[in-house]
Amino acid sequence: MNVLQLTHRILPITVLIGVLSPLPAVAQTTVPSETRTIAERLGYAPDAKLLIIHADDLAVAHSVDDASFAALESGAVTSASVMVPCPWLAEVADWARAHPDADLGLHLTLTSEWKTYRWGPVAPRDQVPTLLEPDGYFRPEVAPVAQHATAQDVEREIRAQVERAMQMGIHPTHLDMHMGTLAARRDYYAALVKVGHEYHLPFLALRLPGLQANILSQLAPNDFVLDSLIMFTPGVKPETWTQSYVAAISKLKPGLNEMIVHLGHDDPELEAMTAGHPDYGAAWRARDFKAVNSPEFKQALEDHHIVLVHWKDLKKIM
Repeated sequence: MNVLQLTHRILPITVLIGVLSPLPAVAQTTVPSETRTIAERLGYAPDAKLLIIHADDLAVAHSVDDASFAALESGAVTSASVMVPCPWLAEVADWARAHPDADLGLHLTLTSEWKTYRWGPVAPRDQVPTLLEPDGYFRPEVAPVAQHATAQDVEREIRAQVERAMQMGIHPTHLDMHMGTLAARRDYYAALVKVGHEYHLPFLALRLPGLQANILSQLAPNDFVLDSLIMFTPGVKPETWTQSYVAAISKLKPGLNEMIVHLGHDDPELEAMTAGHPDYGAAWRARDFKAVNSPEFKQALEDHHIVLVHWKDLKKIM
């Protein structure tokens, strides 16, 4: 699969994340007594095609921050999320203080995937030992995390990330997950739900059958569930990059949809950080940045009557 159109599957992570079945044409709230669609609750027509265009991975690199800030300021993306354990957090916090209305969530992070560019926990290492490799960094892949990390250490770390962000002056609008790790086990997802509820933050949830439906059974009546999610996986041809995004937009259905992009500049910093890993690397992120800023992408949004929304909009009507 190339374009990850989440009436099919979620993220390039395969651990406990399955294939989606087709979804209802109109997104219904999860409150049994509430018959209005999410679109109606936000003030739009009941069959509106709502779309959050979301930039992942802020704080991972200056290149990523610079591209993401530009896209947020221009409206090319409507939302973004921050990797609190990463080195450029202070830059994001400084920008957030200067842009208090920006829609910034937290990209809760339990993995460190690059070969020579690594990070570890926000919580003291001796308090989250099962999250760590012997070198003190997070593990690079989801499967070993799911095999070794306790739910207690997972909850302790994601709480630490929320608290650290708030201490830095970032007021998160939502919570999501880096590499899908918090969806790898039911008890990990329970920690996400618990923390989201305690901080009154919407969090990433998707309609999935089978095991994932069991995870969704943990949600409260007023939690939001995305109807679809779009993200590129390896295999999209560089020469058809923007056209592939335009095609994905043309297939959106009424309901609450999200498109995840990974923005950056193809510069020496990002090339060094992602060396040996072209997937989601410097050139990939530069293509994403070019695509969301392209006239073709913007015209597709208009042609298909897409209503751009934010996570902070959902937070307001929780």
